Amino acid sequence: MHAAGRRIRRGLRLAACWLAALLPAGPVLAEDGHDLWLRYVPVQEERAADYRARATELVVASATPTGQATREELVRGLRGLLGTAPALAARAGRDGAVVVGTPAGSPQLAALAPDLAALGEEGYLIRSLPIGGRKATVVAANTDRGALYGAFHFLRLIQTGQPLHALDIRQAPKTKVRVLNHWDNLDRYVERGYAGESIWDWHRLPGWKDPRYTGYARANASIGINGTVLNNVNTSAQMLTPMYLEKAAALAGVFRPYGIKVYLSARFSAPIEIGGLKTADPLDPAVRRWWKAKADEVYRTIPDFGGFLVKANSEGQPGPQDYGRSHADGANMLAEALAPHGGIVMWRAFVYSHEEPDDRAKQAYTEFVPYDGTFAPNVLVQVKNGAIDFQPREPFHPLFGAMPKTPLMMEFQITKEYLGFATHLAYLAPLYEEALRADTQVRGPGSTVAKVVDGSLEGHALTGMAGVANIGSDRNWSGSHFDQANWFAFGRLAWDPYLESEAIAREWVKMTFSTDPAVVDPVVAMMMGSREAVVDYMTPLGLHHLMGRGHHYGPAPWVSGGPRADWTSVYYHRADAKGIGFDRSATGSNAVAQYAAPVAAQFGDLATVPEEFLLWFHHVPWDHRMASGRTLWDELVHRYGRGVDYVRGMRTTWDGLAGKVDAERHAQVAAFLAIQEQEAQWWRDASIAYFQTFSKRPLPAGEAAPPHDLAYYQSLQFPFAPGDGK
Repeated sequence: MHAAGRRIRRGLRLAACWLAALLPAGPVLAEDGHDLWLRYVPVQEERAADYRARATELVVASATPTGQATREELVRGLRGLLGTAPALAARAGRDGAVVVGTPAGSPQLAALAPDLAALGEEGYLIRSLPIGGRKATVVAANTDRGALYGAFHFLRLIQTGQPLHALDIRQAPKTKVRVLNHWDNLDRYVERGYAGESIWDWHRLPGWKDPRYTGYARANASIGINGTVLNNVNTSAQMLTPMYLEKAAALAGVFRPYGIKVYLSARFSAPIEIGGLKTADPLDPAVRRWWKAKADEVYRTIPDFGGFLVKANSEGQPGPQDYGRSHADGANMLAEALAPHGGIVMWRAFVYSHEEPDDRAKQAYTEFVPYDGTFAPNVLVQVKNGAIDFQPREPFHPLFGAMPKTPLMMEFQITKEYLGFATHLAYLAPLYEEALRADTQVRGPGSTVAKVVDGSLEGHALTGMAGVANIGSDRNWSGSHFDQANWFAFGRLAWDPYLESEAIAREWVKMTFSTDPAVVDPVVAMMMGSREAVVDYMTPLGLHHLMGRGHHYGPAPWVSGGPRADWTSVYYHRADAKGIGFDRSATGSNAVAQYAAPVAAQFGDLATVPEEFLLWFHHVPWDHRMASGRTLWDELVHRYGRGVDYVRGMRTTWDGLAGKVDAERHAQVAAFLAIQEQEAQWWRDASIAYFQTFSKRPLPAGEAAPPHDLAYYQSLQFPFAPGDGK
């Protein structure tokens, strides 16, 4: 070889060595949030040795698709957490085995059958016990689905640093139907979505099944969600055509091993739009035959189809009232079609007609309570947590407790339509917990909304909870890293409505960021106050519906006019020279009368109503003296500023975690918190500038005046804000 050639070869070898020294030894995945709470990063070494000793061998007897998914998850999780995967075996043969299965499928678990009897199809046991004279950890259930849920719980114990000795965990879900509602359109636009396009790539289905669909199923199964409504409640009838049913069937095939059923939003006028009928009257025999045939077709295509979600006679959607029929008539027609297949109807109680009522908050109660006990057994009436529309704070919906003969399904919003979209950090579990713990008092003290939802108050077997999803095509699924916590919290509370929001936050932070107390404690602390901060700088003291028209972005308490009064802000706050607030007491709309007498008495009396609901139920003079000793005006200004100050404090806390949280996620959260502070200040300033035109009072000492006049804030326009309905 010529000398020049040798020099070139030597130079290439040196360059390769130099590059090797710079590059990491193996592939490094960026912490971009895609793995959600299923990161499976190595545990602290002082715990790892003990965990490895208790997971030396893995036995998953079931060869079903769900059993295979369970085995793959445990191998993936244990390899990531412990740095090594346990040996796979057909039977437990050494100390430290993890045995997962059912008594029917694994003789080693047969003795546990009596202990599992009361846990149903989805419950499980996680127990430390000897098998064949050797120490083992058992995850046992009556079904493979229950075993899958137990396996995720077992991995969660390791992720959060819990001890694995002397385990004796017994769990079963307290609600039967735990679903996400996707407000996704067939063109991939997501109504009230702030995380990109819909993850359902309808055009390329059924041929292309994006791997994200499996990731979606894993994440949902890990928190006990067992159903998904694929399409928007403001739906197109095309969803029920053969083309789209085939696409939905492809998704159902991906989700099935993870215990997730597919549901569809059904457009009430579908018999006209795709069926060629001249009516959709639910009492018309031809219409009933059409829906029965359609249900048969759906189940031929998707044998384990869950059922229909329906939005009817609300916001212009067609429904049974178009034909002089009731909500029960409409729901029962669909229930009749689904019943032979085991399907259910989730009929939304979010209704308000074009004939404006005296108070929109009263309409759902008025339309549904007279039909209590007339809905078919496979109908769930799906009720939002509050009577208006997912506001930062609402009192619990008066329907809870008012329909004892009808199972009511809770509907929460996970996507933050009214709480800052994806850029504001607002941990929603305290909102969910507040609603679930509210006491309806219909059976005396302790008759909580949670007991209505889980069926225990009235003995209902069909129960459920729905969450309007915040998931999109963004790499981190939800647009913001902290919005993942709301998806996680919804699933955990749907499984058990009595869990505490702080405990859920602590779990999520440990699984998502770090188990280091120097990270966990401050992050949980800032999360726990974040929703209250949003209430303060957006809608303090019971104010509500003050956002921009249509897109719902930013403050606009001045919105008036348009097609309906109850789509305006002024309809709800009713500020004038005398005071502010919507009088729903006996002297006003009397909406308080829809609650049980003790609750109505509390809410209806200015002296006893909780201050957080003050302006929801009362029109209050500006000089009314608050518990703090301040006047109402001064307290209102104080609350606005307090919300901004809390966001400022969150920024300081998060800045102090630099180096303790991976750089990529830390940078995005920091940027979003900066946006949140700017927008919180905007909410504070615009709201004060507007309401001061009515109060005519000076700002309290030390409170800065808005930097612009009211006309400036009113001039701001946002025609392309994301998430608006089409």
